[in-house]
Amino acid sequence: MAKMSSDDLIEAFKELTLIELSDFVKKFEEVFEVTAAAPVAVAAAGAPAAAEEVEEKDSFDVVLEAAGEKKIQVIKEVRALTSLGLGEAKAVVDGAPSVVLEGANKEAAEKAKASLEEAGATVTLK
Repeated sequence: MAKMSSDDLIEAFKELTLIELSDFVKKFEEVFEVTAAAPVAVAAAGAPAAAEEVEEKDSFDVVLEAAGEKKIQVIKEVRALTSLGLGEAKAVVDGAPSVVLEGANKEAAEKAKASLEEAGATVTLK
C-alpha cells in the first residue's frame, strides 16, 4: 500500500460519518497509546492583558447533553440538523453527551439548540 499524504488522509476523513470518525479516534488512541483530546491552554499567572483580550466566539459546537423524555423527536431533530441516517442519529442521541454540530456559526448553533430543546433535549453550546 502506498503511503498516503496528509491531504489524502483529510479527504478520506471527510467521507466518514461522525460515528465512524469517533470509532477511528478511539482505535488510534488505543493503537498508539495517545490521547487525541485538545491541549488545555494554561494562562501565565502574571498576564492580565491576555484576560482583557476576550474575543467574541464565532464557532460553536452544539452538544446534546440528554435526550429527555421525547427521544424519538430528538432523533428526528438530529437527523434534520445533520446528514446522519436513522441508526447514526440514534447512536448520537443514545451516546449523549455527544456533539451534534461542530464549528457552527452563532446563528446556526442557536437555531439548532432551540430546535433540539423544543424536541425535549438538554443542549449546551461550547
